[in-house]
Amino acid sequence: MPRAVDGTKHKDRRKKILDQAKGYFGRRSTNYRVAKDAVAKLWIARISAAVQAEGLNYSQFMHGLKLANIDLNRKALSNMAIEDKAAFSALVAQVKTVLA
Repeated sequence: MPRAVDGTKHKDRRKKILDQAKGYFGRRSTNYRVAKDAVAKLWIARISAAVQAEGLNYSQFMHGLKLANIDLNRKALSNMAIEDKAAFSALVAQVKTVLA
């Protein structure tokens, strides 16, 4: 049986990332490989800005999450930092206790 490479799930997954990268310059908005990295970089930048306001840097925060066995992806953390600042502050406080 031949391998299917153009299925709807495959297209939908790529289209979702390309829609999130809409407005970026150059290949970042049209090429899936590059757009995927650009969107992930945006999430990391948002998390980094929110964590720096709390007194940590991004790498310390991510290390603390791993030590605390908290499994949240970067997209969820980014949305939490923007939409629910109280929950994100509680998460940062929990990371600080684990790091101390």
